[in-house]
Amino acid sequence: MNRAKSFILVLCFFMVFALPEALANLPEPPQLIGETYILMDVKTGQVLYEKDAQKKMDPASTTKIMTAIVALEKGGLEDIITVGAKPPTAEGSNINLREGEKLTLEQMLNGLLLNSGNDSALAIAEHIGGSVPAFTKLMNQKAREIGAEDTNYVNPHGLTDENHKTTAYDLALISRYALLNLPKFREIVSTKYKEIPNFNNSNRQLENTNRLLWSCEGADGVKTGYTSAAGRNLVASATRDGWQLLALVLKSGWDDIWCDAESLLDYGFDNFQPVKLTEKGEIICTEKVHYGSSDIKIKALQDFFTILPKGAVVTKKTILEENLTAPITSGTTLGKLEFFQDGKNIGHVDLFAGEDVQRKVYTYWWFWFFITVFSLLVSNRILKSMKLH
Repeated sequence: MNRAKSFILVLCFFMVFALPEALANLPEPPQLIGETYILMDVKTGQVLYEKDAQKKMDPASTTKIMTAIVALEKGGLEDIITVGAKPPTAEGSNINLREGEKLTLEQMLNGLLLNSGNDSALAIAEHIGGSVPAFTKLMNQKAREIGAEDTNYVNPHGLTDENHKTTAYDLALISRYALLNLPKFREIVSTKYKEIPNFNNSNRQLENTNRLLWSCEGADGVKTGYTSAAGRNLVASATRDGWQLLALVLKSGWDDIWCDAESLLDYGFDNFQPVKLTEKGEIICTEKVHYGSSDIKIKALQDFFTILPKGAVVTKKTILEENLTAPITSGTTLGKLEFFQDGKNIGHVDLFAGEDVQRKVYTYWWFWFFITVFSLLVSNRILKSMKLH
C-alpha cells in the first residue's frame, strides 16, 4: 500500500500529576563526599542524577560484579572447584582457601560477593577461564556487550593496576545488567549472612560487607570496594514499593560512603516516581480512513515507562501519516506518539492499525465499470423489448 511520507500532527496535552504538593523545581541534590557518583533507575537505565560519571576511576572490589556475571553465565552453580597445590592468594580480603578444598561455584560466589574474597576471585577465574588472563579477556568482552566502553579489566578481584579502570556510568550499566538478568546474583548480593564449608570440616561464617543492608530502607545490594588508590567505593541498590534504584559512589571517605549512597537513594525515592505513560495495545485515537468502510482504531505498539520528577507535566504529540487510505491491514505502522517534559522529548512509541479496514466497494474503478456495463446491457434489452412491441 503506497502512502505519502508527509505527516499530520495531532497535539494532545495532559497532566500526568496534578498534586497540590507538586514540585515546580527539584530540590538541591545532596552534597556528597564521593568524587564521582550516579543515580540510575534499574528498569529503564534512566540516569536521574550524576557527577563526573564518565571519569575513569579505580573500581577496587566492585570489579567482582563482573567476575560474578562471567562466572554465572559461563559456569554451573554446582561446578566443583578444587583448590590446587598452590592456593590462589592476593593481598586484601580473602576467605583463606586451602590446598585440596572443594567448593561449588555457588559457594565460591558467596565468598566473592559477601566477604569480597580475592582468593575466591582468582579460583573462579582459573576454573572458568583456564587462566586469569583468559578470564579477564571474557570480562572485557562482556563489558563491551553491556555497553561499558570505558572499562578495562586486568584482574578478577580489583586490586590496583594503572590499566584496570572503569567509570561510574559503566559500573552502573554493569550492575544494572546483573540485577536484571541474573537471579542468583540478586539473591547473593541481598544476603546478609551465609555459611559455606571450611577446610577443617567446620563452616566459614560469611558476612556481607555492605552495611546498607542493615541500615537503609529497602536495601538489596550490591557490592563494596576499597583500595588505598580507589578510596571507598559502593554500588548500592534499594527497592521501595516495587521500584528499584541504583546508587553508585566512587572514591568517598571511609565512613562517608554509607551516607553518600543512602542520601542518593533517598533523593531519588523522595523526588521522582515511575510512570507508565501508555500501555501496549492502548487505543490512542480513532481516525477517518479515505475510501475506508469504517474508521480505524490506532493503538500503541508497546508500553512506555519512564521516571519523572514528582509533579511533572507531560505533553503528548501524536504524529500520523497523512491521508490514511484503505485498505489498511491490522498491525501496519501508521505513526508514533511522542512524549515531552518541559519541552524536551523523553521518548516515543510506535502506533499501529488495530484492525483491518476494507475499502468501500463503490470506490473501486471496476465497480463503476461493472455498473456502467450492466446499465448499458439493461438499457439495451429494454430498448429491444420496446421495439418488439
